[in-house]
Amino acid sequence: MLKNLFQSLGKLLALYSFVIFSFEGKAQEKISLDDNWKFHFGHAVNPEKDFDYSKTALLHKSNVFATTIVNPKFVDTAWTKVNVPHDWVVELPFVKSEQVEMDSHGYKPVGGAYPETSIGWYRKHFTVDKAKSNKRFEIQFDGIYRNAEIWLNGFYVGTNFSGYVGNSYDVTDYVNFEGDNVLVVRVDATQYEGWFYEGAGIYRHVWLNITNKIFIPQDGVFVHSEIKGKNAIVTIETTIKNNHLKTTGGLVYAYITDRNGKVLAKTAEQKITLGIHKDITVKQKINLNNVRLWSLEDPYLYRVISVVKSDNQNVHQTKTRFGIRTVKFDAKEGFFLNGIHLKIQGTNNHQDHAGIGSALPDYMQYYRIKLLKEMGSNAYRASHNAPTPELLEACDSLGMLVVDEQRLLNSSSEYIDQFKRILKRDRNHPSVFLWSIGNEEQNIQGNDYGKKIAQTLLAIQEELDPTRTSTYAADMANDFKGVNEVIPIRGFNYREYAVADYHRDHPNQPLLGTEMGSTVTTRGIYEKDEIRAYVPDQDITHPWWASKAETWWKLAAENKYWLGGFVWTGFDYRGEPTPYRWPNISSHFGILDVCGFPKNIYYYYQSWWTTKDVLHISPHWNWPEKVGKPIDVWVNSNADDVELILNGKSLGKKTMPRNSHLEWQVTYEPGTLEAVGYKKGKKITSKVETTGNAYAVVLSSDKTILTADGKDATVLNISITDEKGREVPYADNMVKFYFSGDAKIIGVGNGDPSSHEPDKCREGAWQRSAFNGKCQVIIQAGKTVGTVKFEAKSNGLQAASAMLNLVKS
Repeated sequence: MLKNLFQSLGKLLALYSFVIFSFEGKAQEKISLDDNWKFHFGHAVNPEKDFDYSKTALLHKSNVFATTIVNPKFVDTAWTKVNVPHDWVVELPFVKSEQVEMDSHGYKPVGGAYPETSIGWYRKHFTVDKAKSNKRFEIQFDGIYRNAEIWLNGFYVGTNFSGYVGNSYDVTDYVNFEGDNVLVVRVDATQYEGWFYEGAGIYRHVWLNITNKIFIPQDGVFVHSEIKGKNAIVTIETTIKNNHLKTTGGLVYAYITDRNGKVLAKTAEQKITLGIHKDITVKQKINLNNVRLWSLEDPYLYRVISVVKSDNQNVHQTKTRFGIRTVKFDAKEGFFLNGIHLKIQGTNNHQDHAGIGSALPDYMQYYRIKLLKEMGSNAYRASHNAPTPELLEACDSLGMLVVDEQRLLNSSSEYIDQFKRILKRDRNHPSVFLWSIGNEEQNIQGNDYGKKIAQTLLAIQEELDPTRTSTYAADMANDFKGVNEVIPIRGFNYREYAVADYHRDHPNQPLLGTEMGSTVTTRGIYEKDEIRAYVPDQDITHPWWASKAETWWKLAAENKYWLGGFVWTGFDYRGEPTPYRWPNISSHFGILDVCGFPKNIYYYYQSWWTTKDVLHISPHWNWPEKVGKPIDVWVNSNADDVELILNGKSLGKKTMPRNSHLEWQVTYEPGTLEAVGYKKGKKITSKVETTGNAYAVVLSSDKTILTADGKDATVLNISITDEKGREVPYADNMVKFYFSGDAKIIGVGNGDPSSHEPDKCREGAWQRSAFNGKCQVIIQAGKTVGTVKFEAKSNGLQAASAMLNLVKS
């Protein structure tokens, strides 16, 4: 069911990228500005290498730009052509450094110590039809990392400080209808915001929004509902703004459709009067009968169409997807979705992926959420920043709860503005069930500063979204003073040993594990390796401040007052290479590696987070140097009991403890190690075998039909197998990639946290070595309908190929 839903959604992603609404002869447009940018590095300390930016007066007069870089006639033909989303950091080499920020950011040369690669300039040329000169124009940036200054046609437009919260700018007065419009963006990544890989550049989408001068602003619709039995009262709050230079009247109404576009109900038309450059918010209600609730299993989405009329004509309409559901947090009984008890089985995640850094095609958001759902996860914490909008679209569509998090616990005007923008942008997403006002602010979380800031942010959240509540991720034990005094949902980052005591002392405050676990593992490695900086791929190693998976999950699973928790982390990510530093460039925290390949701990969580039949043996069975020596064998399963059999000889049967695993010590001999389990009388089997040498390259494509829109993408996973088709668990062969047709490779990876191979290769020279039998390629479609042939070759091995079909949207 999930696979079919995912395939259907993939076909719709292209439509999301180029959206044009037309009605009654009028039109508003949301036009992608992602393609055909020009990029060039600047320089943080050398003006001559930064196009004289700091030596030239750009702000003393409007539209005075002399021969500077913001001049529309500046010659940028020699600059590098890029499409956005674009992350320039992922293309940089790895650099060994003792600077702690380099360690946490994955040893990429970005930040104040690397002025030559920490300023990026972007230029974009586009034209606008003169027939639209009576319209309103807005440039929308979904995310730029970070501190971006923006000009259009030499006019300064604004600065967006945040690396994670996008912004929109009215540029109506600056549009040129007689020739090129030139958009210029200077991105300054010399200062970090987080302690993890953040990338740099225009790494999310850019849009040109064209509307009437009476319009619904970005995030100007708020939809929420109250369930009454099988029915629901849906409240639609629509903000309308007037950019005319005169007072204007109009009408506002809204209607709701099902997912297929069938109109279900409509409001009355409500009269409005708008002063010059004023706005008004209209609140309307619709009764819906026999509503279909949004849930994890059936993530059903309705649509609200909000319409503004003026002079008897429709002048603007928006479409807002929303879901109807209830959430309840009970301090004693736990969490309830639609009145049904649900243990939160969550993961924390940063936003980068192997090969592509932070600039993910929309498809990758769906791919990553799909992998987490298959493991049994039902919740996602966006750590520690506002997620990209497409991540929330994926969670809405696939059925995944989200904790949406503010970057800092701070009540300055800048951070209040960021918080308000997050709330308004994301409050219609049914997947968002909880806000987070911050994470681990050790200097203030336990004192009155933290308490007062929290109260300020909570009041703003209550005003802009009274339908939800908030948590705060506190790395504190049984401590109450500060943020915890006022936060509605107490969040625990680790300190799982103190949850029971805190509940005893504060029995009326719901408790959530906002960060739990943090077992560190390297996929396919079974011995600690301090030279290559690897840790064993079992639930045995964790930092001093964390715990094993079994430790925290047993507590959460067996105590109702635990709402559940979020593992640190779902995926490995660049930076924070605990417990090592160089040569590590990625973390070991993930249940899956940076490519999304499962580690052994994946099967522990899948055993207890799903009802699937799970029976997994580890390690692999290729140990020629250990013949006659003991091997620790782990079995992760949700079977009632398991028998282990080596080459036909039973090694004994054991009862599976709930929320645990089984272990045997086995004297190694090559052959077949088999597990036989029984789950409610049903027989389950699994085995690992001693393989032969590497013989073939095998390809697996997540999907083979792509939309020919220049944006759709797919993942090709590569395995190295022996002659019998069994994956060779230690294979490290270099694999080279070739393709013909209108597509391109945008990144490669293998999950090795110590690999310094490039994620980006020059055209015609794409390659990646396998790491413990696997590597990955990410392909992006072109715009020409047809067939793409992809080939993977490795010296001495049988090659593999795959055919991808590019179709019209």
